[in-house]
Amino acid sequence: MVVKSQCNGHRITGIYVGANNVRRYFPRRLVAIDLQLDHLRIRCGLTPGFWQDDPEIRDPRLSDWLELKQSQGTGSRGPLSLAMTPSGEDSFILGLAAPDGRMHTRGAAGSSPVDAGKATVTFVGAALSH
Repeated sequence: MVVKSQCNGHRITGIYVGANNVRRYFPRRLVAIDLQLDHLRIRCGLTPGFWQDDPEIRDPRLSDWLELKQSQGTGSRGPLSLAMTPSGEDSFILGLAAPDGRMHTRGAAGSSPVDAGKATVTFVGAALSH
């Protein structure tokens, strides 16, 4: 699903999921979800309003990560388009979205979109021996 960063003034406060995505991907029994942000995994609570009139996920760690991504991007202060891919019962992988909605990852040759359901692992450096 494609979601957008949400701002309050100059501060990014979280991600706007949207009512249709909430109905499709978030069972009402959930009180929190896990988000994979690059190498960081965080648990974010969902407010009761999330299923009604406030389909936004807020967390200070998420806000910091989003601001970092925005500063590394084009420098635009507009909302970021993000790919939010289900990766378990109550977990999602969040990353920058390519124009076609797929997730962007950084590879050795720069940025390239990958299928949202696939993961790529690259090991750099010498192997460790015991």
